[in-house]
Amino acid sequence: MKAFENKTTGVLSSVDMKKGSTQIFYWLIFAIMLFVSIICFLPPLWILLSSMKDTKEFLQVPPTLFPHTFQPKKIGEVWGILNFYKLYANTLLLVFGDLVFTIIINGLGGFVISRLKPKGSSFIMMLVLWTMMLPGTVSMIPLFKTFIDIPYIHINITNTYLPMWLMAGGNAFYVLLFKNFFDSIPISYVEAAKIDGGGDMKIFTSVILPLSTPVVFTVSIFTVNNAWGDFFWPFMVLKNKQLHTVSVALYNLKQSGYSMDKYMVALLLSIIPPSVMFVIFQKQIMGGINIGGIKG
Repeated sequence: MKAFENKTTGVLSSVDMKKGSTQIFYWLIFAIMLFVSIICFLPPLWILLSSMKDTKEFLQVPPTLFPHTFQPKKIGEVWGILNFYKLYANTLLLVFGDLVFTIIINGLGGFVISRLKPKGSSFIMMLVLWTMMLPGTVSMIPLFKTFIDIPYIHINITNTYLPMWLMAGGNAFYVLLFKNFFDSIPISYVEAAKIDGGGDMKIFTSVILPLSTPVVFTVSIFTVNNAWGDFFWPFMVLKNKQLHTVSVALYNLKQSGYSMDKYMVALLLSIIPPSVMFVIFQKQIMGGINIGGIKG
């Protein structure tokens, strides 16, 4: 087989692949991975096929996998009902703001702890690690009350995307991720930038971030995924229907009593943008998943 003619096949060399036991193990792992891939692919495929069925066929028992009749016109109907142009724009605005706050604020936090190391930075790092141990439910009520009436300045920031952006900028896990990656960047780069007269912000934007593409893409993957599917906080904070995101609109559609086949169409439309973004940026995404560092 051609695959066995190469010098290496992943962690297995061509010599290993000549052994019968190794080949059996290789194809067993391959079969398991193929099975897992099929299972992961089935839910979006089922949504796609179910969205094309009429209500009667959708509720049929036993269910059918492939629709007997295709009804693509329902896509236009659901698009008009939910006004997906507006939903896409709102959700993309939320995602973009989350990305900016995540990379800039969490990145600066990791940079300060990793490279500037001001007095008390070890204590700050301990607090960052400590907050990661707290259950998310503990902070929900205090945060919501804070958004309604910010202490001292007494401003209500609900019905804006600012609460979600601020929470994205205060993620202890991302701070730790940035900090650990920045530790691997040679200190000589930072010192050379200081000799050239670069300030701390200049060093961060012109030296540190350009060298941190893997961690930036990794954090971006998590951020986009979380922001696009976030439901709880947009549902709690955004009472203005004009600001609703895709996830909130899907919930409202289900509560409005529309048929399940139209709900499936809405689900199909909701997963199109993330799928398109993955196709466009798959090379960078896969590179970000295999995150590495520069060793000094």
